[in-house]
Amino acid sequence: MRRVTILGATGSIGQNTIDLIRRDPAAYDVVALTGGGNIAQLAADARALGADLAVTAYDDRLDDLRAALAGSGVEAAAGPQAILEAAARPADWVMSAIIGAAGLAPGLTALERGTTLALANKESLVCAGELVLGTAATHGARILPVDSEHSAVFQALVGEEIAAVERVVITASGGAFRDWPLERLRTATVQEASTHPNWDMGQRITIDSASMFNKAMEVLETREFFGVRPEQIEVLVHPESMVHALVGFVDGALMAHVGAPDMRHAIGYALNWPARRALPVDRLDLARVGQLSFSAPDEARYPALRLAREVMAMGGLAGAVFTAAKERSLDGFIAGRIGFLDMAAVVETVLNRFAGAPGMAQMSMTLDNVLGTDHLAREWADDAMTERAG
Repeated sequence: MRRVTILGATGSIGQNTIDLIRRDPAAYDVVALTGGGNIAQLAADARALGADLAVTAYDDRLDDLRAALAGSGVEAAAGPQAILEAAARPADWVMSAIIGAAGLAPGLTALERGTTLALANKESLVCAGELVLGTAATHGARILPVDSEHSAVFQALVGEEIAAVERVVITASGGAFRDWPLERLRTATVQEASTHPNWDMGQRITIDSASMFNKAMEVLETREFFGVRPEQIEVLVHPESMVHALVGFVDGALMAHVGAPDMRHAIGYALNWPARRALPVDRLDLARVGQLSFSAPDEARYPALRLAREVMAMGGLAGAVFTAAKERSLDGFIAGRIGFLDMAAVVETVLNRFAGAPGMAQMSMTLDNVLGTDHLAREWADDAMTERAG
């Protein structure tokens, strides 16, 4: 029986993980679930899975969580420190699905216990790849990718040497606006950006898909996770979302990972690794699909991809700046402070400010420095949004 903890249980990745566990409950012992403000969902899942502990990130919701868990025998806790304590509990496998930089410290805590960390939190590697990978190496922990693209690359590399890799191609659906005229994007609404043509995901990641910031993060994550050079990473727009990634080798061969657009595939691969087990995902009928299409992304439409290249060139804490500015500009778009196209402009402004700030490029990669840079970049993003609003 595998002992599992899910950090970020109430989000889309967490819920898909729970769906798989509930289909075979005898195979898993659920140690802890953590979530945010959706107390009813968190408590219901903790009860259904017989978790030892349920934690909400919000201190002021502890009484609500205790009431929802009354009589269940599930321990309730609240606050950031309680989430760290949940991550520190002995487990064989921990899902890191807390959104944003808030997921970094709990993920590091789990790695320090030498556990297997299923990493769905892109920000951890983008903000602090050196720190995260170094912590895993020091404590003998393993990191398994959960993004569909990185899981695809990981699977394509089984039995292969990274030195034989010539290029890594990650695909993007193009998001909600892939067929829109560029000028129309200036007036795109939050509601329009929140509907994905292929994937069923949460609002924030769906908007990030429409802006391609999600793919920009994945480019940066690919660089950190697999250690390939920036020029080896390519992005292709693939509207069908069936080829999740391709790995090209020095002999000219391309290994492609093909499957239905369902996050339970990547989650299930990580959950059952190193074995493969049957998963409740659609099986592709390629004759019925008929054809698959690919095209190069238009960086005028998707400036986030250009910004990701600039971040890789900067190095150091530029990833933390990028992530924080991206998150804060997304907050601004959702709140109506800025327009859809303004998000990339805000992030670029913040990156330029970072590049010109004396001493910041030389700061070492420590947790305190990453979190401090994250906080500062959010302030800069707020400044940039205020200026754009006039």
